[in-house]
Amino acid sequence: MSQLRLGYVFGLSAYVLWGFFPFYIKLLRPSGPVEILAHRVIWSVVFVALVLAVTRHWAFLRRLVRQPRLLAGITAAAALIAINWGTYIYGVNSDRVVETALGYFINPLVVVLLGVTVLSERLRTVQWTALGIGGLAVVVLAIDYGQPPYIALTLALSFGGYSLLKKRLGLPAAEGLFVESALLALPALGYLGWLTWHSGSSFGNGSAGHTLLLVFAGAATAIPLLLFAGAANRLPLTSLGVLQYTAPILQLGLGVLVFHEPMPPARLAGFALVWLALIVFTVDAIRNARRPARSAAPITPVAEPV
Repeated sequence: MSQLRLGYVFGLSAYVLWGFFPFYIKLLRPSGPVEILAHRVIWSVVFVALVLAVTRHWAFLRRLVRQPRLLAGITAAAALIAINWGTYIYGVNSDRVVETALGYFINPLVVVLLGVTVLSERLRTVQWTALGIGGLAVVVLAIDYGQPPYIALTLALSFGGYSLLKKRLGLPAAEGLFVESALLALPALGYLGWLTWHSGSSFGNGSAGHTLLLVFAGAATAIPLLLFAGAANRLPLTSLGVLQYTAPILQLGLGVLVFHEPMPPARLAGFALVWLALIVFTVDAIRNARRPARSAAPITPVAEPV
């Protein structure tokens, strides 16, 4: 198999796993969102540490010791990914899978907006059009929900900021996930200790299957990310940009068809506007990727969901 085809296999596998992740989150009930988040952090550290031990990729730790600003950046990234993970878990277990899917649909538009506001990048007219359509979609959905779609916006903004930081830090996937999870492990352990002290922990107090599912949350977090890293090393950025919509499409399908969440006409209209914005944005990105690079044109954002 060629490296290009292998890249597509890795990328599609990663996004399909992310797309079906709501199934896994719902299996972790009756654990609360914060308890699930804490276990996801701790067991991610354990799993990625094992991967790094096998591959002997520990040299990056010396780099961190010599660069406190890099460590500060990773700490900020860890805080943002914790907000993203926690919000996603809360959204899924409060039966708002459709809204979590919306967050990852609008995430590419948020990343572009951050490029304009934070990096002072300039957009083409078509890209401004896509952002305008996306903004109109949020207004329509806010009217439908009776309030702004806070879960979707929090997911998009937190992961947009995380993507921006990760781009600047430049750490490989496994090493970055290990350090971020390690920084979050101490408060996670503290929370689980407090929960156990107050007899509120579900770990070890339910079925053996439930306990194993909490343990395997680390592997369920790390494996798609490592597959994504393998795809990113083999595929053009525009190909990854198109593949990234696989996950929210699957999540939306789960929310509507499997979990039977409501999709009234106004909400469907809002989603249709989001899809129109993404079509405009993606077609423009693919078309311009075939031309010589322009210094004013921002790159296509690629999401690593949940």
